[in-house]
Amino acid sequence: MKFIGITGGIGAGKSEILSYIRKHYICEIYLADEVAHLVKEPGTKCYEKLIELLGKEILSPDGQIDKGKMADRIFADAGLLEQVNDIIHPAVKEFLLEHLERAKQKGRTELFFVEAALLIEGGYRELVDEMWYIYASEDVRRTRLRQTRGYSDEKITHIMAKQLDEALFRKNCDFVIDNSGALEDSYRQIDKKLEAFTWQE
Repeated sequence: MKFIGITGGIGAGKSEILSYIRKHYICEIYLADEVAHLVKEPGTKCYEKLIELLGKEILSPDGQIDKGKMADRIFADAGLLEQVNDIIHPAVKEFLLEHLERAKQKGRTELFFVEAALLIEGGYRELVDEMWYIYASEDVRRTRLRQTRGYSDEKITHIMAKQLDEALFRKNCDFVIDNSGALEDSYRQIDKKLEAFTWQE
């Protein structure tokens, strides 16, 4: 079984690529943002640590951590963001490694994927067997974000400025999928890369 990290800038089309892989290969796919939500569920170690750090005022009436309240609390104290990340990021990695081990023991999964924009910054290079970079030109990404999410040019520029530049993505990744054109072109690149693995119609 191969453990693969998928990363790339906003608007590169990571979701479409993963949707195709999920449909045609024997795999498990985890999105780091979704896992980060799961590890904050009541009853988890991460949940308890966050309550201890930030206080019960970040809870909603049903006992869940309220994302907005947590963000407000962190915004009020810049030092808290690093402490929160130091709680959540290791919990996400622990969750993924547990599920990876479980998938290995079951012996059916051929490909195990984790997707996040910040995989490189998060130190996943040391965990995965391969890191894939989903590339699309800046013009294409801007057009997609305007059309599909309704983002303004200012918002897009602000988000892109916070992400790694193309050279760093390429330097840290083993395989690049050019997703600037038609999706069929991207699918051909994936199929060629994964030709040793089981294909499912």
